[in-house]
Amino acid sequence: MSRVILVAGSGSPSGEAVVRRFTELGDTVIAVNRTGADGAQAVDLLDPAAVRDLTKRIEAEHGKVDGIVHLVGGWRGSKTFAETSLADWDLLHSLLIRTLQNVTLAFEPLLRASDDGRFVIVSAKAAQRPTKGNAAYAAAKAAAEAWTLSLADALNGTASAAVILVVTALVHDGMRAADPDKAYTGFTDVNDLAGAVAGLWDQDAAAVNGRRIDLTA
Repeated sequence: MSRVILVAGSGSPSGEAVVRRFTELGDTVIAVNRTGADGAQAVDLLDPAAVRDLTKRIEAEHGKVDGIVHLVGGWRGSKTFAETSLADWDLLHSLLIRTLQNVTLAFEPLLRASDDGRFVIVSAKAAQRPTKGNAAYAAAKAAAEAWTLSLADALNGTASAAVILVVTALVHDGMRAADPDKAYTGFTDVNDLAGAVAGLWDQDAAAVNGRRIDLTA
């Protein structure tokens, strides 16, 4: 029986890469984004009721969830600390934290019940090493990591795991085409990210649960 994998934020280049990887592996992939573009389900992940409805639909149709890859993201920064905009914080809180909270609270029971489940977020090194110009972004990423580690604690003793994958930044073919002379040193290709996500099922849940895996190492 194929795995049932939910990809939240599927409209991004990283989301497209993850959807493609799991589709190639023969899994049942449920792609979700805000607009419903590219055949995805249109779900407002900022709406708790809409997320709960999604959970009910997936459980009714498939009876389970074996993986959730949460790729809802965004970035805002400033030149100096004093120029940090709290409007940027409000936006990043919604994108990076609130959507994560709504999804995990709704889907935790299905993850607990899975025979081999994984929950994955992509974080940034900035969460551990914030700079003066990315206070809002780094703080939001750090909060998302803490929330995910709380989920990991809830999954202890089950066959599921919550994992944090860490990058400096992501790169895709469109970026390279737009700036072919740029080296993108230290960036993680979205296809490599997708491979790392899929590879989490190659290890026991207990071995990866609560881990912060640095893809730049």
